[in-house]
Amino acid sequence: MIEYEQLHHVGLNVTDLAKSKEFYGSVLCLPELIRPPFDFEGAWYAAGNQQIHLLVLPESQTIRRDPFLSSREGHIALRVKSYENSLEWLKKHHIAVLEKPNSISGFAQLFVADPDGNLIELHVERSS
Repeated sequence: MIEYEQLHHVGLNVTDLAKSKEFYGSVLCLPELIRPPFDFEGAWYAAGNQQIHLLVLPESQTIRRDPFLSSREGHIALRVKSYENSLEWLKKHHIAVLEKPNSISGFAQLFVADPDGNLIELHVERSS
């Protein structure tokens, strides 16, 4: 039997590290972490007690080529403090957003894509 403590990190493939760092650091406001000196480009970010690891691999087969936003595609989800403030911030930065304020999931959800099409859900628990 495998016993888990928590999700530690999610690794996402990206093609342009500078564009990705701008998105994850400046748009999503995630703090960058010190990354070991691997023999390939990348960046690590803190997302609460978990991490997002960006891995530069232009030939990756997991990079989405279609910018279409969908809540049914594979994605990572980050809990935010305010739906409205997050939506306002994203719009201020001209980020395309799929808004689902009344999702039957029980969360008010915002879906965005990074420069390589990796989907990110930002959500808050809805009051009943």
